[in-house]
Amino acid sequence: MTPAESSGVGRVLVVTPTYNERDNLSELTCRLRAAVPSAHLLVVDDASPDGTGELADDLAAGDSHVHVLHRTAKEGLGPAYLAGFRWGLDHDYDVLVEMDADCSHAPEQLPDLLSALTDADLVLGSRWVRGGSVVDWPASRMLLSRGGNAYARLLLGLPVRDATGGYRAYRREVLEGLTLGDVASQGYCFQVDLVWRAWRAGYRVVEVPIRFTERVAGVSKMNRSIVAEALWQVTVWGVRSGRSRRARKTLRSRTAST
Repeated sequence: MTPAESSGVGRVLVVTPTYNERDNLSELTCRLRAAVPSAHLLVVDDASPDGTGELADDLAAGDSHVHVLHRTAKEGLGPAYLAGFRWGLDHDYDVLVEMDADCSHAPEQLPDLLSALTDADLVLGSRWVRGGSVVDWPASRMLLSRGGNAYARLLLGLPVRDATGGYRAYRREVLEGLTLGDVASQGYCFQVDLVWRAWRAGYRVVEVPIRFTERVAGVSKMNRSIVAEALWQVTVWGVRSGRSRRARKTLRSRTAST
């Protein structure tokens, strides 16, 4: 019996959005099936021109634990995850997991996230807590991630170190309890949005350390517009919540005391 199975979390669905991930999908599927044999995988493919969707169909044909949700166009990370969550809830899964398709999130660490659900409603795989790490990132990318998370903590009051990470496990009750119909954010912003909603709703959020490895095959989907959206949206949320005013007062008082 695996750690995930013995933790009593129920049926697990790993949701993996894909766009041109043909070079990574077979490895991801193999590693996930070995790491947590009881888990199911849902590939949400946005009509990848490189044949990722067709490969996913082939994998699903040979494995009852693999499923495919085809979408007609590239609409972004947030809508892909939301579509996958709806599919998982409709098919009675108890835990829904976010995992990148590029193998940057190690499936071998999934049992750690699932085990942590015994005392949590949402578990974040964190690069920035003690024991977490990042492999093969330039200093500029490290600074961007750490700075973005610090900004979210300051503006929103989020008590987590890695709100932008995309390796996480939700109990179904969290996704059922949040208002997901008005979520329109993407990328980093989507991740911050959901953890902020969950925390404000009173759900138990914990972080477990992960080792994040930069992709080897394929092309990263990260770009300036995704980063800009995240910074702008966090600022808007902070202003609306009043948190930014409190943060500015705190900064002024610290400056005055030095």
